[in-house]
Amino acid sequence: MKWEQLKTKSVDEIASWAETQGWCQSMAECVQDAEWHSEGDVWTHTKLVLSQLTKLNEWKRLSKHEQTVLTFTALFHDVAKPITTEVDPETGRVRSPKHAVKGELVARNILRDLECDVETREEIARLVRYHGRPAFLLEREEPIHEVVRLSWLVSNRLLYLFAIADTRGRDTDSMTRPEENLHYWKLQSEELGCFEQPYAFQSDHARFTFFRQQSPNLYYVPHENFSCTVTLMSGLPGSGKDTWLCKNKPHLPVVSLDNIRSDLEIDPTDNQGQVAQEAKSRCKEFLRSGVSYAFNATNTTKLMRSRWIDLFAAYDARIEIVYLEPSLKTILTQNGQRVDSVPESIVRKLASRCEPPTVRRQLELHFSDS
Repeated sequence: MKWEQLKTKSVDEIASWAETQGWCQSMAECVQDAEWHSEGDVWTHTKLVLSQLTKLNEWKRLSKHEQTVLTFTALFHDVAKPITTEVDPETGRVRSPKHAVKGELVARNILRDLECDVETREEIARLVRYHGRPAFLLEREEPIHEVVRLSWLVSNRLLYLFAIADTRGRDTDSMTRPEENLHYWKLQSEELGCFEQPYAFQSDHARFTFFRQQSPNLYYVPHENFSCTVTLMSGLPGSGKDTWLCKNKPHLPVVSLDNIRSDLEIDPTDNQGQVAQEAKSRCKEFLRSGVSYAFNATNTTKLMRSRWIDLFAAYDARIEIVYLEPSLKTILTQNGQRVDSVPESIVRKLASRCEPPTVRRQLELHFSDS
């Protein structure tokens, strides 16, 4: 069953479909800590959360899209517990460290295989990643910063509704963070005007600066005096980055890792240190001279992009990211047609670890699945 058919199903039908999947069967076999989940295994909890979603007062007022997003967030929010769960040998307590972080990747890959559209997939994956945040708001040093940051990654409204269902989907009397704590998330985000939409920064550059500061000032408005614009391409090999640049910015000079590898006669499977160093050198030449240009590489993870963004920002460049992701079938076909194609196994590995960009750390994001 593919996404277009699956998303039309009822919550119960989706749960029944999930029970035929290997990842769901692993959830049913995964134990949880009794203090937090005395109801039992991960799948038992997940089914309770799904049931609680439809009982929310707000459920019938949600759009079909919002209901679908929340349903699949519930389905996947603990999907990575089977691969992260461990038992403390001294206390016997069960823990699942970083299950939300890894759950984002697992959910993204499942949804990609289902051929879910990119924007809906990312909406669900990010909700999975941050689903536990509202419960910890009062423990944050800067609660205001927390809801502001998350408003640019997820819908605070949907995150709040999911947190309510997640809390109610348990059979535990000893919860140390009561449901009332979750309401502070709603109150705080409503006060800041970011419950229904992202927080309204004074400018894109103010947002960019806020997310880059160690101790951010929410109300700081930086002076805008950009030296140039850097267009950072992001996408798997074969996603069409070269074609996009030729079509949309044909006169823009390009620093391309593929071209540098060719110039230096370095294979993609060899050590890439020299390639990166040469790319950095070429980037600096444009940055010093204030010439706008494009940087073309896969840049498929946050870590990869952050290193280059830091470089561009150090020279006061305006940064835009263009992320391309056609279907994996199209990517594999287009990659195979390239002169220097990347082995399919590597493309699939990159896809499984791909972290599409958000608008947090760059001034502009072009997001396309075609």
